[in-house]
Amino acid sequence: MRIAEFIAYHVQIPLKTKIQHASHTRRMTDSVVVRCILSDGTEGWGEGLPREYVTGETIDSAFDLLRATPLSTQLGAELDSLSAAIDVCETFALTRPHHDPRNCFGNSIRCAVELSILDAVCRATDVPLSAITSKYGTAAGIRKVRDKVQYSAVITSSSPVKQRIKSFLIRLHGFHQTKVKVGVEGIDDEVSLRRIRQLVGDGMDLRIDANEAWTCENLEAKFSPLEKFNITSIEQPVHHNEVDGLSALRSKLSAPIMLDESLCSLEDAQRAIEHGTCDLFNIRISKCGGFLNSLKIAATAHQAGLGYQLGCQVGETGILSAAGRHFASSVGDIRYLEGSYDSFLVKERLTHENLTWGRRGIAPALTEPGLGISIDEAALKRVTVAEQHFSI
Repeated sequence: MRIAEFIAYHVQIPLKTKIQHASHTRRMTDSVVVRCILSDGTEGWGEGLPREYVTGETIDSAFDLLRATPLSTQLGAELDSLSAAIDVCETFALTRPHHDPRNCFGNSIRCAVELSILDAVCRATDVPLSAITSKYGTAAGIRKVRDKVQYSAVITSSSPVKQRIKSFLIRLHGFHQTKVKVGVEGIDDEVSLRRIRQLVGDGMDLRIDANEAWTCENLEAKFSPLEKFNITSIEQPVHHNEVDGLSALRSKLSAPIMLDESLCSLEDAQRAIEHGTCDLFNIRISKCGGFLNSLKIAATAHQAGLGYQLGCQVGETGILSAAGRHFASSVGDIRYLEGSYDSFLVKERLTHENLTWGRRGIAPALTEPGLGISIDEAALKRVTVAEQHFSI
């Protein structure tokens, strides 16, 4: 059994609501979807979200990287077992630019290709994607099988009326954790957090995400009026260019620091540990280059005594929602879990299955072979802007 062909699709999907944070405002998602076809006809699917403000990628650069990479040379081996597929995916390397010290340029397309291979081979061998965690030696220290997972909620910066509505719905649905976007120009974060805390209640685990809006110079001043709301973590408070300065500030803040835009690769993770810049990692499967890289980063955090969350990127369809579900149901000690917003965010989720969480953010583990999803081909056709075929 070998890979016969890849088909890469540029899909453009409108969002149901405007998503605003300090780094970007988004009304539509541009994503790369990859279909892997094995020699026996089995198909697998993957997805990646190129974001220039995160890893420097665009849709065009993602396709350029795929065209520049010798796919047949790297991915032409026999895939007679899941272990063989893991070995092939672990050594798969894009032809990246020479100057890529963080080793993250192209992570989204790498993620899409890797997921499509693993999904196809898991389908062919009749095991769920979560089985990868049990077979991947690097993940030995973080394995934990569970039959359900619990997602946290998020409140993006918006009008007071929308904040009230979202806060009420979050409490009504019984969520136990909520993230609030802060640092957007023109919005008073102290006023917003006071409003939100009153509405969600004192028992809610409340964390904030500044999306690089602050600086090392003003971080203490920006956070000082917010700490009275019992904030449990501060996500990416400063731009990546200033991230090393956080090592001197950690002890001065009452909440732990989480890295996101500065945590896109194993190299980023190792640098953060060496420089002591954070307490938590925000792992996102697409920006981190795939399922295996995400397992590596979680294992690295665990070994260093740091925490981690599994996050998601705005606009993920059911493909990445399913991948995140498999990760969350097979990895232990995940501090916060984000994702599976399918019904609330994207107008085309691309899967027949609705993977949106239920009451209290609880969702069942996926147990069918591969990702455990089926692609809505009509929906895929509606949102496809361009496609390209790659024979192996």
